[in-house]
Amino acid sequence: MNTTKTQILREKNDRSAALRTTIKQVYIYIVLLLIVILFSVMKLDQVNFFERGHFLSRDSVINLLRTAVPILTVSGAFTLLMISGYIDLSVGSAMSLSAVVFAWMVLNGFNFFASIIVTLFLGIGMGFLNGALVMKLRITPVIATLVTLSLFKGIAMLIVPDGLSAIKSSADVKMPGWINDYARKELLFGLPWAFWIAIFMIALLIVLQRKTLLGKYAAAIGGNRLAAELSGINAVRVVWLIYIIVGFFAALAGVARASYMSLGDPLSGDTMETACIIAVLLGGTAFSGGEGSVAKTMVGAIIIMCVTTGLMTVIPAYWQNVAKGTVLIVAVVLNHLLVREKVKA
Repeated sequence: MNTTKTQILREKNDRSAALRTTIKQVYIYIVLLLIVILFSVMKLDQVNFFERGHFLSRDSVINLLRTAVPILTVSGAFTLLMISGYIDLSVGSAMSLSAVVFAWMVLNGFNFFASIIVTLFLGIGMGFLNGALVMKLRITPVIATLVTLSLFKGIAMLIVPDGLSAIKSSADVKMPGWINDYARKELLFGLPWAFWIAIFMIALLIVLQRKTLLGKYAAAIGGNRLAAELSGINAVRVVWLIYIIVGFFAALAGVARASYMSLGDPLSGDTMETACIIAVLLGGTAFSGGEGSVAKTMVGAIIIMCVTTGLMTVIPAYWQNVAKGTVLIVAVVLNHLLVREKVKA
């Protein structure tokens, strides 16, 4: 009798665990679908499906994807860092500084390739600095990257001339019109170079996470750093490299933002770190590290952009942050509960 009861209880627990796993795998897609449906049916009394002004119209979708390039770019690399159990709160300021430097170079006569190469090397340098502070000097990641957040933002604001809010055209010098070709000029399906390069880089990150030693080492370090080091993994070198990758991707996102806006705004990356954290958590990555998915983070990033874009035409501006926060909290709490249940199991 006791054996039968134990077997029934085990089968019940197995079914419950399987259900939780299934929910965790698909819930983010359900959330995205529900959000798209919600914004699609709004204002149907004013505009028909897929017509101009509708949430799913061609122009609306293209505009959403174009503006999503920075968060898609940064959150992919951010995922790999959080899988390893670390965090970088300076990504927004790194992106802002990169945008300012790129715009400054373009404004001062440098061509596109020279400007983007210098900016990407700047991103590598910023990531190297963060990695050195966290992994070599062993400063707590939150403290170290808060310091560099202020540092990068301060440098960006110092580069901007007095009396101006951004690096942009003035009475003395004009910003070349080609600066926005990278992030606005159509290349394929109405989308620009910046979007397709972001997709390519995200694909590389997915392969990096799933198929290479770096991805496996990141998960091992995030799961149990001591055990990873005892097995021969150089945690300092691995995480330091991931910080450099995050810096590189933040710089790439800064180039896209500067190109899209046709200027270098030292505040253009503000709140990017928050958006990345939310996107990563929505994608199922545990905040403590050890597991996660770059691909699902991309879905989380699209959810954020759908909510941001959709609310612009539905409710007053002062209610948008409240509504967006409510939607995102529900999704993040659900993810947290699923991760916690898995740990308990």
